[in-house]
Amino acid sequence: MGVLGGAIGAGLGVVGGIFGGISASKAIKNVKKNINQQRTDNRNWYDRRYNEDATQRADAQAAITRVEESMRNRNRHTAGTQAVMGRTEESVAAAKEANNQALAEVTSNIVVNGERRKDAIEAQYQAKDEALQSQLNDLERQKAGNVAQAIQGVAQAGSNIAGIL
Repeated sequence: MGVLGGAIGAGLGVVGGIFGGISASKAIKNVKKNINQQRTDNRNWYDRRYNEDATQRADAQAAITRVEESMRNRNRHTAGTQAVMGRTEESVAAAKEANNQALAEVTSNIVVNGERRKDAIEAQYQAKDEALQSQLNDLERQKAGNVAQAIQGVAQAGSNIAGIL
């Protein structure tokens, strides 16, 4: 009975090792799936944010609206002053040109800030993606270690059975 009991114990050890390896493999597969989903979500976030038109953002539109409102007020004031005081068409044209220059500067600043924002988004995306890729690499190393450990366990159980018989 001692030899038989030893063989059964070794056989159970092999079965337990295989079952444990399968369970660990399933857990790693689930974690890997979650990490890949995070990578997809991160890429979607990046694509959405990186490709936004900086001039269409709410803060940019508010700044442009303020400048345009200011321009309209100055143009009305200039036109009123011209009518009352006899300003020349050149002075009205110069005022309008100055207003247009102000709008161009605001728009230019929005674009420059948009490029800085894109750089920050890209850096944030890359850092997150590298971290997720590192997690995937760690999982692969863990999976390889689990396989090696399972093989070692089966080999050990096999040698135990052979020693018993």
